[in-house]
Amino acid sequence: MANPPSRRWRWTRRLAEAMPAGLLLASQFGRAAEPPRPPTVPAVPGVHAAAAGASAANMALYLEVSLNQTAYGPPQPFELRDGRLYASVATLRAIGFALADRDSGDILAPDALPGVSVRFDPAQQRAAIDAPLSLLDLQVSRLNAPGADVPRATASPGLLLNYDLYASRDDRSDNATAFFEARAFGFGDGVFSQTGVIRHYRDDGAPRRTDSVRLDTSWRWSKPESMFAIAVGDVISGQLDWTRPLRLGGVRFGRDFGLQPYRITTPLPTLVGEVAVPSAVDLYVNGLRQYSGEVAPGPFQLTTVPGITGAGSAQLVVTDAFGRVRTIDFPFYAAQQLLAKGLSDWSVSLGVARESYALRSFDYGHDPLLSADLRYGVSDRLTVQAHGEGGDGVVNAGAGAAWLLGQAGVFGASLSHGRDGADAGWQYTASYNWSNGRFNFAADTQRTHGDYRDLASRYGLGAPRVSERATVGWSDARIGSLGLSYVRLLYRGEAPARYAGATWSRNLGTRAALSLSYNQNLERSRDRTVYLGFNLNLQPDPARPGTQLSVSAQRAGGLDQGAIELTRPVPGDGGFGWRLQARGGDGEEGGLAEAAWLTDAGRFNLGYALQGSRDYGYASASGALVWMGGHGFAARSVSDAFAVVSTGVPGVPVLLENRPFGRTDASGALLVTPLNAWQRNRIGIDPMELPADTRLDRVETLATPRDRSGTVVRFSIEKIRAAVLILRDAAGAPLPLGSAVLSGNGERATVGYDGETYLEKLLEHNELRVNAADGECLVRFDYPADAQGIARIGPLTCAREATR
Repeated sequence: MANPPSRRWRWTRRLAEAMPAGLLLASQFGRAAEPPRPPTVPAVPGVHAAAAGASAANMALYLEVSLNQTAYGPPQPFELRDGRLYASVATLRAIGFALADRDSGDILAPDALPGVSVRFDPAQQRAAIDAPLSLLDLQVSRLNAPGADVPRATASPGLLLNYDLYASRDDRSDNATAFFEARAFGFGDGVFSQTGVIRHYRDDGAPRRTDSVRLDTSWRWSKPESMFAIAVGDVISGQLDWTRPLRLGGVRFGRDFGLQPYRITTPLPTLVGEVAVPSAVDLYVNGLRQYSGEVAPGPFQLTTVPGITGAGSAQLVVTDAFGRVRTIDFPFYAAQQLLAKGLSDWSVSLGVARESYALRSFDYGHDPLLSADLRYGVSDRLTVQAHGEGGDGVVNAGAGAAWLLGQAGVFGASLSHGRDGADAGWQYTASYNWSNGRFNFAADTQRTHGDYRDLASRYGLGAPRVSERATVGWSDARIGSLGLSYVRLLYRGEAPARYAGATWSRNLGTRAALSLSYNQNLERSRDRTVYLGFNLNLQPDPARPGTQLSVSAQRAGGLDQGAIELTRPVPGDGGFGWRLQARGGDGEEGGLAEAAWLTDAGRFNLGYALQGSRDYGYASASGALVWMGGHGFAARSVSDAFAVVSTGVPGVPVLLENRPFGRTDASGALLVTPLNAWQRNRIGIDPMELPADTRLDRVETLATPRDRSGTVVRFSIEKIRAAVLILRDAAGAPLPLGSAVLSGNGERATVGYDGETYLEKLLEHNELRVNAADGECLVRFDYPADAQGIARIGPLTCAREATR
């Protein structure tokens, strides 16, 4: 489990008898007792005698110092008195001793302190001091500490249009719908975005109509260094777990953790401890090694890796310089809904209400509205929350918090008050969740008292009188995954709704899966749904995509239905797929046949469906059109960031994260998508498929695009006139090894064995000057017009210049 001691520690085994060893480990939940100290052993024989022999009188020395086998930086002043080393308290404090009760000017012998031994090597002018940790004041070593890495992001000027088209037709009606998203970026620091829907349709012989609706228009600007973002246009107000969002036409600004994806925002389980000698530290979380490193003597703090949720266990394995191993196990609980101590998250939204969204393009209210949210990590166990909103007669404010209850899970609660004119009331919420990877439980309740009002109720549906939910999940490799749920919902003036459900699923080997679900309306005993499904991969190799068979049966609303489906999924890297389905039962019978193609230019579907007495055909297409870097591209839909690789050479293989992605087109460019915004994405080219007579400025780079934007990545590929030249003197003998060669364009080279040298910046007509030990000579030659790759030219005679 633990790593063996490194080579630089092996020699310290010989000094084991002279080393005081102590190891103290502590988790965030407690501390382990320090192991008993071995009996003190006298210093190495002869050390003081050698020192005394070096000088019988007092002598001032500057010595290199090591404390508990760890070297201290610059030499420190000591005094040798009768073969014994003395130092000032200030010097010992600089080395690492505490000595809080002594004056800085006092002089004392370090080995006079309890448990301290000193070994002086006069030949090397070194002093090795070993001391117990109780006498030391060493700096805390922070291991695996998460950083706030903020790479510089760029955006090149460009335009993008995402589209999603759908059309269907039968004997009575037809419909064509287009959704689009247009973006403009790189023209300044922000991103402009516009979305909308256009529909052209005819129903039951009625005249054809064309409708269009503008959805969202916004401009967004971000500052990654401070995690600040501002959006102007159509925005959505911030949302806590116990508040409701509202669409606004206006501005929203605040913190955006997505601008620094490498930053860890949640509290991470931390292990603290001390070691007396240099040690190797290995951290295992839930049985998997997450960290391995070395730590110097003194206290240390080790942070676990992010991405852990719920209860878990960690094991710390410490191997000291003598090969002794100590282990400690400790439990922890990681909660993603908490903020790390001192970290805040906030947003402010100001504008007018957006009404009739997706129905009308420009339907806004008239009264200004304001909404603000705040979360703050008071400690790693407590995050407080606050919310306030108002406008158009509504005033609403509330506060909440989330607590980490040790190993018992996370509890949250909030209380808010809302008023709209004479209507006023309270809302209170409570929630709890716990998980350990195999078992999870969550429950929450939200209730209102009186006539509680918020901005969402002013422009839409009012807050529910009661909203409650509870879920339980359990997973086992043999039994499968089981889930239970309960939901209760009650709105003012409406009948209550209560549902209970259960789901179960299990993999049958590596190719099949079975699932069962049951849902019951607790207010109406006859309203229930039962579903049974079976899936089988017909491909013998489950790692490869192949034809899949799905069979399902369902009883809902007193009707029985069944379906059987054969599917060949479209490969993720592109290709052809299809789907055949037949269904029947007490309801309408039907089926469909569909074919799909995924190409570099988009995804395309074509199908025919039968539903009862009605049959219709349909087709769809989705993709993107991009203009950037002077090139136009047709691509799959681009949801986030991307890059245009420009080489100027067609057919160059491009790699994304060291995996083949594609080849540049006839103009030497390739669109690479998707990339992760604000993160480093490794993009490269494969030089092995390029001609030998080409020169590259680089073979890979890290591209960091801004969100929803593109960046141009340029690779310089230059065709060169390269050649191996065979140089001879006037007598036909190879020029001497090591002779200096200077071309007319300034390129320098050295003559190798057999008079050969290599140059890659040759011209059509060339003149070389060779400086050998016996003098200087000239070589003149023409580069062959029909040369392929790296030419081999010669022998060429290097003639001495005529003396004038």
